Amino acid sequence: MTIAVILIAALCLAYANGANDNFKGVATLFGSGTVRYRGALLWATITTLVGSLTAIWLAEKLLSSFSGRGLVSETLTADSRYPAAVALGAGLTVLLATRLEMPISTTHGLVGALIGAGWTAGSAIDLSCLGGQFFLPLLVSPVVAIGLTIVCYASLHIARVRLGVTETTCFCVGKETVEVVPVLTETVALQRVEVLTASFGTPVSCRKRYDGTLLGMHVSVVLDWLHYLSAGVVSYARGLNDTPKIAAVLLVADVSGAGAIGLIAVAIACGGLGHARRVAETMSHRITPLSHGQGLTANLLTGLIVVGASRLGLPVSTTHVSCGAMFGIGAVTRRARWGVIGKIVAAWLTTLPAGAALGAASYWLLRAI
Repeated sequence: MTIAVILIAALCLAYANGANDNFKGVATLFGSGTVRYRGALLWATITTLVGSLTAIWLAEKLLSSFSGRGLVSETLTADSRYPAAVALGAGLTVLLATRLEMPISTTHGLVGALIGAGWTAGSAIDLSCLGGQFFLPLLVSPVVAIGLTIVCYASLHIARVRLGVTETTCFCVGKETVEVVPVLTETVALQRVEVLTASFGTPVSCRKRYDGTLLGMHVSVVLDWLHYLSAGVVSYARGLNDTPKIAAVLLVADVSGAGAIGLIAVAIACGGLGHARRVAETMSHRITPLSHGQGLTANLLTGLIVVGASRLGLPVSTTHVSCGAMFGIGAVTRRARWGVIGKIVAAWLTTLPAGAALGAASYWLLRAI
């Protein structure tokens, strides 16, 4: 009975993770207008699935960390009710956030559920393990992402100017360009959109683009390919980092590490395909407007940080790193929407206690049954 609950809870958690997290790697592709929603979602699903399956060989440390070993007593980690409660608590937390269109950290939800279920079971919590192995990487990673993004974006901006690549404002009807002018402020660009929409009798969109040549090709072509690649790297890194954390709860159900990761990988892909749209809108359009180069910068740094952390067994949050990079872009361009960012940060702060409360409630319920 409890083993069945573990399997169902873990797969539900994986589905919720896919719904909340899968689009984060490609949010800059969609937000900058590089590709439409369905194309971005398909690319995210494929690259996340590859990252998830790669975790079989590259993320053994994370698989061990999120089984609860070292954090709670060995006796409790062998109790099948504990991983079932952890999966249920974290899954409910992520599903609630997805419903509210908030991009939160599955990692925080899992850590909260590990603690809440452990306390309810009467186990001592190893605070040194909690601080060093979980809290420190989770707290530091978004700050690192913000700082590196600000520095790298400034450096890449200088390089772009020296290479003779200029910014322009492009007005389009569908995929057809109707006007290209030197870069405009957001207010002036919106006024021009209204004039052109009235003139053409159909909605006109506008976005910034780059003009010039790079590697013998138009710079926009080069940036598009690099942007696709960087988005794939972030999605791959997310699959590599998140899948073993969720798969860890299946170990007590006598599912092999490879088998557990395979099941979770498929469930994550299904969650992304089924219910990614809500969080996609928040990540892509509500944090800050993005150009191709800005999206590329945010993605490259997110991918590097998360892949490096996965290899070292550090449980960083792809959500926090990705959002941190976007916060950094918004800060340096002075176009950050701080009201939305404030709501996202508030959701982050409540994720761990919500996971702990729901993990505790789930353990109490399973114990009563």
